[in-house]
Amino acid sequence: MSSVASAPAAVGRAPLANFSRSARRGVGPRRAAVPPGSGAVSPSGFSSRGSRHRRPGMMIVQALAEGADISDVEGDADLSIVVDGDSDAQFTIVSIKATNRPGILQLMKTTLEDLGLNVEKTEVDMEGDLTADTFYVTGDNGAKVDDVYDLANIKQVIKVVLNAHYLKSNQGARPKDSTSFLEANPRQKDLLYSLMDSYAKNDVLSVQKSIVDHVEYTLARSRYRFDDFEAYQATSMSVRDRLIESWNDTQQYFREQDPKRVYYLSMEFLMGRSLTNSLFNLDLNGTYREALKQLGYEMENLVEKERDAALGNGGLGRLAACFLDSMASENLPAWGYGIRYQYGMFRQEVIEGFQHENPDYWLNFGNPWEIERPNIAYPIKFYGNVEILESEGRQAFIWNSGEEVTAVAYDTPIPGWNTPNTINMRLWSAKPSREFDLESFNTGDYVQAILAKQRAETISAVLYPDDRTYQGKELRLKQQFFMVSATLQDIIRRYLVTHEDNFDDFPDKVALQLNDTHPTIGVPELMRLLMDEHGLGWTKSWDITTRVFSFTNHTVLPEALEKWPVDLVENVLPRHMQIIYDINWRFTQELRGIMGDDYDTIGRMSIIEEGDGHKNVRMAHLALIASHTVNGVAAIHSELIKTTIFKDFYQIMPEKFQNKTNGVTQRRWLAFCNPKLSTLITETLGTSAWIKELDLLSDLRLHCDDPAFQAKWAAVKRENKLRLAELVKAKTGVDVNPNALFDIQVKRIHEYKRQLLNVMYIIHRYNALKEMTPAEREKQVDRVCIIGGKAAPGYDMAKRIIKLVSAVGDTVNKDPDIGDKLKLVFLSDYNVSSAEIIVPGSELSQHISTAGTEASGTSNMKFAMNGCLIIGTMDGANVEIAEEIGQENMFIFGARADVVPSLRREREFFNVPPEFYKIVDQIRSGYFGWSDFFAPVCDAVCGAQDYYLLANDFNDYIRAQEAVDENYRNQALWTKKSILSVAGSGKFSSDRTIREYAEDIWDVKPTKRPMPTNPKPYGPSHKM
Repeated sequence: MSSVASAPAAVGRAPLANFSRSARRGVGPRRAAVPPGSGAVSPSGFSSRGSRHRRPGMMIVQALAEGADISDVEGDADLSIVVDGDSDAQFTIVSIKATNRPGILQLMKTTLEDLGLNVEKTEVDMEGDLTADTFYVTGDNGAKVDDVYDLANIKQVIKVVLNAHYLKSNQGARPKDSTSFLEANPRQKDLLYSLMDSYAKNDVLSVQKSIVDHVEYTLARSRYRFDDFEAYQATSMSVRDRLIESWNDTQQYFREQDPKRVYYLSMEFLMGRSLTNSLFNLDLNGTYREALKQLGYEMENLVEKERDAALGNGGLGRLAACFLDSMASENLPAWGYGIRYQYGMFRQEVIEGFQHENPDYWLNFGNPWEIERPNIAYPIKFYGNVEILESEGRQAFIWNSGEEVTAVAYDTPIPGWNTPNTINMRLWSAKPSREFDLESFNTGDYVQAILAKQRAETISAVLYPDDRTYQGKELRLKQQFFMVSATLQDIIRRYLVTHEDNFDDFPDKVALQLNDTHPTIGVPELMRLLMDEHGLGWTKSWDITTRVFSFTNHTVLPEALEKWPVDLVENVLPRHMQIIYDINWRFTQELRGIMGDDYDTIGRMSIIEEGDGHKNVRMAHLALIASHTVNGVAAIHSELIKTTIFKDFYQIMPEKFQNKTNGVTQRRWLAFCNPKLSTLITETLGTSAWIKELDLLSDLRLHCDDPAFQAKWAAVKRENKLRLAELVKAKTGVDVNPNALFDIQVKRIHEYKRQLLNVMYIIHRYNALKEMTPAEREKQVDRVCIIGGKAAPGYDMAKRIIKLVSAVGDTVNKDPDIGDKLKLVFLSDYNVSSAEIIVPGSELSQHISTAGTEASGTSNMKFAMNGCLIIGTMDGANVEIAEEIGQENMFIFGARADVVPSLRREREFFNVPPEFYKIVDQIRSGYFGWSDFFAPVCDAVCGAQDYYLLANDFNDYIRAQEAVDENYRNQALWTKKSILSVAGSGKFSSDRTIREYAEDIWDVKPTKRPMPTNPKPYGPSHKM
């Protein structure tokens, strides 16, 4: 089939590269090798166009002009060339037939232009492995070329160029769209393919050209004057170009193969910076670094211009981000779905020790990594009423909404490591269903004119609005429904593209993973869509729903299980409340069939919680009932939920329960953020394969006693500590001693994570140092204590703990008796980018939650993976880390989870260590100031109020800290344990976790697209 591209006549065109037509052709004397003729195909003047760089056609023409003997170059046996100056009155027709290699169309265009010809029209016809292209050309004067000598020269040059291209071309071709979309446009198919049949080149010069193109054409800046931020934007867009190529081809391959896909639904994706991660995953970091250096820019300066995407808060969002990286690297057909928060959580400022929440304007200057999809938008309904109609003996439910907004898609490509696959994170932004109420504006109601727009945009404005008020709860529920409704509509649309209006295969093609309870409202929404929008019956819809959903639980705390007041759900989502009631009625009837009239147990398991005159929807129960699998995120956590929060469910449906211990991506959290250690590991192991197969780190055990290797290891750690010291200075103004032990606790501020226990030990250490003589003090290990993390805006106790950290730090850091023996700083606005400096520079990391309260934790994995020793309780993933790296290489303390309940019951009668109460009284007395403000903090650790058992674990915590000092004095021993910590980290790769999810829960197989080597035609992507 042929396709045609036409252009207006060449007469009057703007000159190329600011040269006139005559300058472009040249006016020098002809060479003997090119006989004179009217077509004026002269090579002598091409140097004027070569001011940027000389293209292949130019070099060959120059060689011909100089009489080089290259006319006998052979390569493509299928090559045939016809240059016809007679059959058309207006054009010279150049026809070629050749083996289809990527870049032929562009190469022919360039060659003909270098011969001084204008390409006015092109026809492309591809059959199998051959391409037949026809070019209609004229000379610079707008007339055709008909001189026989010129025609012969044209043919000779084209022959040489195409044969050389055939022999040398090793560039991978992009794949062709084999779906029916292009069949409706047959005249365009081959041309569209040929125009972009190869991938963007990745040599330094091509990268520079790509960057400068974006400076001039995308940013509209002068390529001679652009600052670091503009250089960052242009560089990011250049990298994104390459990601989009891979993304389009990956999605194209998924469409053709039609595998079962997994969709990861999460209210958070704490992605961190994209530039370095994308460059490393694409293996282009060195190329871009050199390209920028030659342009006069330093990669490090540009990286600092990128704002962290404010799409998450803590471990939940960072886990989701690690999972996306691993899904891409494991070649899974997967997408992530969430919300494009305009302001994210908040930007934390600590002023005089008090946390202040400011909007995080991370989108103020745009986000070069995202791709807006205004053509992908869905209506999202709220409020209103439900109308029931009878039709042919069936009830039809019509939801008449009271408010409607539009969800618009924004895509971010997620590249895998060492794979051609690039998957997608699709985020939804809320827009008004009508952009502006002009009628209200024109009648003078200016406020009403903008209210609808503001109400809509509020939905995707802030992550986790303060839900202490009814309005806050309402907004949070609307956010969750907004995300899942848009997501499910999108997934169903994509499924129906290849499966028409038949849902029989839906469970075999779709897996939906709920990341905690936040997306659980998607259960009744999928039921509504299947029944009300697509006409399926209840039984069929429920069968589909229970086969596609799986649920990850992230807590063991009953108070953390999400609940919504029934009246709130009925008001905001009236149809969904009906469906939830129906699900619950059927479920409780099933329970009665199993356990009879045991109403206490049935009441505990019911989705609807009743008591004190209020009804709530238990979202965790809804998720568990509707999901085929529920998993915990660490071995101890998965066992605890069977005996605590989900005990009744486990007894009835034990087959649903699994464990999937969390992991982190070793690429961001070791290979990329700690490049010197990464290099040392690769050199020592003799391979970089550990970046994908983390278990290979175990061979580091063979070198843990080698003094030379220990010295290299320690040198890397010191360099990383110096970087961390610079960050501390920049954020706090405090100078810290890089020879001191760097003791870190960075995580969300919460009572169960026990930052307060850490502070109390620091006070204990401070008191001990104060009581020593100068000589005794000099023998003690210097220590820098760093605490960081955000407190939820409505969490009063957490904010008081932040103030206490700052107050103690002010006292300790200014005490001349203490000097460098002890420092305490609070690092504000802890995020992924700061973690990428903190984690490599740390030596001791605190994971000291009360046993049985932390589901898993992933920061412990990051720290261990970077050679940081852990002090912690046997809680969450600490248990499995101890199994892998050896408890002797950690500092374990505290009560075990199985005795915590009894200790809580007996806490009121516990014999509290005197030192513990001494510290409490010291805080209460105002030694660190603010005695009234800290009184609730002191009250929370006294008597029965000490729910998290700080007093019970205090003495053992001090013992563990003394062991830390003893080990640190022996630097060879400390370094050995640091090496063994890394060597035992292989299990904690998110690649392993994702493989287990794919095999045990989702039944999703890797779908790696072919490496781009063999030519496979390609067409434009569909709506994804």
